[in-house]
Amino acid sequence: MFENREGKRVPQVTFRVRQDGEWHDVTTDDLFKGKTVVVFSLPGAFTPTCSGSHVPRFNELAGVLKANGVDDIICISVNDTFVMNEWKKTQQAENITFIPDGNGEFTEGMGMLVEKNDLGFGKRSWRYSMLVKDGVIEKMFIEPNVPGDPFEVSDADTMLEYINPDARKPDDVVIFTRAGCPFCAKAKGILREAGVEFEEIQLGDGISTRAVRAATGADTVPQVFVNGEYLGDSAAVAERYGRKVA
Repeated sequence: MFENREGKRVPQVTFRVRQDGEWHDVTTDDLFKGKTVVVFSLPGAFTPTCSGSHVPRFNELAGVLKANGVDDIICISVNDTFVMNEWKKTQQAENITFIPDGNGEFTEGMGMLVEKNDLGFGKRSWRYSMLVKDGVIEKMFIEPNVPGDPFEVSDADTMLEYINPDARKPDDVVIFTRAGCPFCAKAKGILREAGVEFEEIQLGDGISTRAVRAATGADTVPQVFVNGEYLGDSAAVAERYGRKVA
């Protein structure tokens, strides 16, 4: 069983970080002193759950978390700084601070250092998240101590629910477009002006009108989905997000 360290201070550690081609020392105080910080820690960079779910959702909800009093969101993993820097690039996770706990000192101090020898990983972090205020742990979400790599409670949505259960989460938006389509450009403009992030699926390169028709029943673009439900074309986007399409 892992220790819940709520009410205790985070370990005092100096992290070696590579930035702009130079080495820098980043201390625990640099990260936590006088700040409200969300931390999530995971077994390893580039691993499936960490890359597919854990990091992306914290990156997506960063704006909402910060609007609710969080100063920074930190991802800590027992990996070196070169790996963490490259992982951040590939994840396009500009809303998160990636901290390399290469020697596992912070993770060991948290009581979360575990053996992953069966995977050839050596010592790594157990998956958890925590809310830290001025260096003191207010809340921890520790994954259950069961075989494998459980991912049930350390996610971004659980943390946001704890901080503010009434917080409005950003819409998940996907838009089908075609290069040179003026109505597609208008729809994307409306979304950007409304501060709505979206994923764009552009026809071509294996994505045909048939895919749009199968999903929406329409042959034209743009076609937009919001939170798993079909919204419609550029006029529907304008109606929902507040600008008239000429």
